[in-house]
Amino acid sequence: MLSLYNTLTRTKQEFTPINPQQVRMYVCGMTVYDYCHLGHARVMIVFDIVARWLRELGYQLDYVRNITDIDDKIIARANERGISITELTDFYIQAMHEDAAALGVLPPDHEPRATQYIAQMIVMIEDIITNGKAYVADNGDVFYAVREYPSYGRLSGKSLDDLRAGERVDVDGHKRDPLDFVLWKAAKPHEPAWDSPWGRGRPGWHIECSAMSKALLGKYFDIHGGGADLQFPHHENEIAQSCGAESLGCCEKQNHFASHVKYWLHNGFIRVDNEKMSKSLGNFFTIREVLQKYDAEVVRFFILRAHYRSPLNYSDAHLDDAKGALTRLYTALKNTPAADVAVHAELNDYTRRFYAAMNDDFATVEAVAVLFELANEVNKTHDAELAGCLKGLAGLLGLLQRDPAVFLQGEVGQQGLDTAAIEALITARQQARAERNWAESDRIRDELTAAGIVLEDGASGTTWRRA
Repeated sequence: MLSLYNTLTRTKQEFTPINPQQVRMYVCGMTVYDYCHLGHARVMIVFDIVARWLRELGYQLDYVRNITDIDDKIIARANERGISITELTDFYIQAMHEDAAALGVLPPDHEPRATQYIAQMIVMIEDIITNGKAYVADNGDVFYAVREYPSYGRLSGKSLDDLRAGERVDVDGHKRDPLDFVLWKAAKPHEPAWDSPWGRGRPGWHIECSAMSKALLGKYFDIHGGGADLQFPHHENEIAQSCGAESLGCCEKQNHFASHVKYWLHNGFIRVDNEKMSKSLGNFFTIREVLQKYDAEVVRFFILRAHYRSPLNYSDAHLDDAKGALTRLYTALKNTPAADVAVHAELNDYTRRFYAAMNDDFATVEAVAVLFELANEVNKTHDAELAGCLKGLAGLLGLLQRDPAVFLQGEVGQQGLDTAAIEALITARQQARAERNWAESDRIRDELTAAGIVLEDGASGTTWRRA
C-alpha cells in the first residue's frame, strides 16, 4: 500500500485516491523565458517517478504539468531581444522538451499554457469576487482579500498575524491590505492584454494554476506537486483562490482541511555551497550545461540517489560519484546479459524490498540500494534471471535500459581518445598479440590504461569501457 508525505497535514498518509482506480495529478511547471536549470530537472524527474510508480501500481493517471507563458520576466526578456512573446516562449518550450526527453522524463498527459486559459481565469476571478473574497482596486487591478479567507496559511504553516508586508509580499498602495495578492493586472502600455469585465489586462501568476487544474482535473483532485519554494506564496494562494471561487466551504467538507487538493507533494531544493540553486542568486547551472559534461542518465541517477523531499547538494564530485556507481550497475549487465523478466512485487526478496521502498513515500534511496545488492549477486552468480530482475526494477526508475556497452563507452564530457582511436589501438594490440609481440601489446594496453580505458580480454575477444 502506497503512503506519501502530505505537506498539508505534515504527516505520512496512506494514499487513497478520490476515485479508487484513477488518480488526478497537477504539477507546477516551468516559466519559459530561459533554459531550464538543474532545479527544474529535479522537479521533472521527481514527478516523472511519481507518475511512473502510480501507473506501475495499476492506477489510471491523468497527469497535468503546466507552462507559464506570460509573466513579467517573459515580457522583459522578449523586449530585450526584440522578438514577440510567442517567439520567445515557443523557443524555450522546445528546449524544455528536448532537455526532458534527454533526462528520460515521460511527457505529461496534458501540458496547458497559461495563455490558452485566460477565459477560465476570468470566470474564476468573477466567482471569487461574487463570493466576497476579491475586489477591484481603483487602478483596475483585481486583488484577493486574504483576510476574507480564514484558512489561509494552513499549507505553509504561516499565520496571518505573523505575515508582514515585505515578506515575499509586494507593497502596493492600491491594496486594502499588504497581504492581498493580484488576480488580474490592468493593462500597461506595450504589454500583452486581454479583455475582461475590469478592462483590458492580464492574469496574475497564481490564478493560472487554479484555473487550469480545475478545467482539466475538476474542482477537487488527488495530488498537487511542485518545488518546496512554491509552498508560499504560490500554493498557498492557489488554495485560497480555488476554495474562494467555490461556495459552501467545499474544500473543508471534502478532506477536513482547507484545500481543493487531497495530497500536496513538494520536492526539496538543489543546493550549491549550501545555498538554494536559483536564477535570482546567479548560482544555477542549466541542464544543457550539465549535459555537456555528464551523460543524461548519470544526472537522472544523481537526482534519484537522494530522497525527493531532502536537499540535494550539487557538485562535480557528486556527479562523478554517481557516474561511477551507475557504471557498476551497467558493468554487471554487460558481464551477464539480462533475461527477459516481468518484475512484480512478489517475484523474490529483492522485488519485495524494492516495491516496499517505493511504496514508502517514493524512497528511491532504498530502492537504489536494492539495485546494488542485485548487481553484487549478479556479479557472483552470473544468473541471467537476476540480471533481468535488475534491469526490470531499474526500468521502473527509468534507468539501465540502454545497451551496457553504449553507456560504458560513452563519450559525454570525455577528453582524450575518442571511440575510433580506442578501437584502432585495440586492433593494433590484437595484431601485436597475434604476432606474439608481447612488448608492443603491453605498450598499447598501458597507453589505453593511461587514457582511462579498461580492456577486458575474454573468449569472444577484447571489450573495453571507460574507467
